[in-house]
Amino acid sequence: MIIGTRGSELAIVQSNHVKNALSKISKEDIDLKIVKTKGDKITSSQLYNIDSKGLFTKELDKAILEEEIDLAVHSLKDVPTELDDDLEVVSVLKRESPNDVFISNQDWNELNNNATVGTSSLRREAFCKYHKKDIQLKPLRGNIGTRIAKVIDNEITGTIMAEAGLKRLGLTKYVKNRFSIKEMTPTAGQGALAIIVRKDSVNKEIIQKLNDYISFQETLSERTILKELGVGCQWPLGIFAKADKNQIELFSTLLSPKGEVLKIITLNGYLKDSEDIGRKAGKIIGEYI
Repeated sequence: MIIGTRGSELAIVQSNHVKNALSKISKEDIDLKIVKTKGDKITSSQLYNIDSKGLFTKELDKAILEEEIDLAVHSLKDVPTELDDDLEVVSVLKRESPNDVFISNQDWNELNNNATVGTSSLRREAFCKYHKKDIQLKPLRGNIGTRIAKVIDNEITGTIMAEAGLKRLGLTKYVKNRFSIKEMTPTAGQGALAIIVRKDSVNKEIIQKLNDYISFQETLSERTILKELGVGCQWPLGIFAKADKNQIELFSTLLSPKGEVLKIITLNGYLKDSEDIGRKAGKIIGEYI
């Protein structure tokens, strides 16, 4: 089996995690193949200023369809809700932390007006404006190491990242503050890894054994909102679903780009109905966009 992956340190760590898990249940040889994506090549633009659909996945999708690789491992937050008809998300691994964190030498709650926070996320920008209306926001792209280095070198006061990636790379020592889900609601699928294959893949059955049902249902509910809205990265929208036994709670915050609260909703229901709950939430939020 050949696993397709982006070439970043985090992507390779995540793909090796899947490789190791597959090696325990498969007798096949498993190798990694690095595929460079359009998103890896663009470093000078805020992601929400360009067509971001499939920015980090399209080339890997093509490689699967052309059978150059057997599967691709992605951060689920990067995967579009609409896939090619011949592809599917066959497994979502047990989710790591969904929370955002603040990387800085200064405490988030003590930032002054001269503080500069770097981010390429419209959602994070909007939440910054909601909490700290007078801090300076700067565009910031690059891999995790590059962004941390800019903080260490005092090019910026701090940056906001997904805690999951830092945990996977063993870099949590740089975390100054951890935001609660309500303080900075994450993007749909944050913290989860997804495996994409061809629908007719001979490896599909064994790869499905890596699926974590609870994580799959939680992220399905979250991503169904995006599918209903068709907004992707183009609105400051935070979504988080949490399962508790056979129940699920879906929480979502929609902000304006200026950080104004447009709508906050919480819906509850049965875990098995997670997609329907996401669809209902999407219809409610859609009235405010």
